Amino acid sequence: MRRRLGADRSALTAGPPHGDYRGRVRELSEAGEAFVRERHIATLSTMAPWGGIHAVPVGFTLHEGVLRIITSRDSQKVRNVLRDATATVSQVDGARWLAFPATATVHDDPDEVALAVALYAQRYRQPRINPSRVAIQLVPVRLMGSSGLLRSV
Repeated sequence: MRRRLGADRSALTAGPPHGDYRGRVRELSEAGEAFVRERHIATLSTMAPWGGIHAVPVGFTLHEGVLRIITSRDSQKVRNVLRDATATVSQVDGARWLAFPATATVHDDPDEVALAVALYAQRYRQPRINPSRVAIQLVPVRLMGSSGLLRSV
């Protein structure tokens, strides 16, 4: 199960032609970059098989413009991404929030999974051993957030 990323790997900037509805290019401010390094749980929202939204808590990392989530290959979120690559990762802490609407892919390549695990361990903790682990990679197409976490360029 390997699906390839698109050519655009930018997560720190988002805007046209990727759908910034206000026509501005946005990127994370220094405060926004710090916020995605802090230890917070996020929400991954994908399209459920019945047409609604499937939202679950996840840990995620942002590295070289790609968001990564580790999970089991038989999880509902993996099945959802394989059926429809539309996904959003949102992180909230009080009045601070960020949302990364993205195109998601699932990767089972051992090197890709090992990188995702190492990044997760840096931000959160060493995850349990899971022989069925895969990595969901998300390439943002927009960037939304609260005041002070974004800047327009």
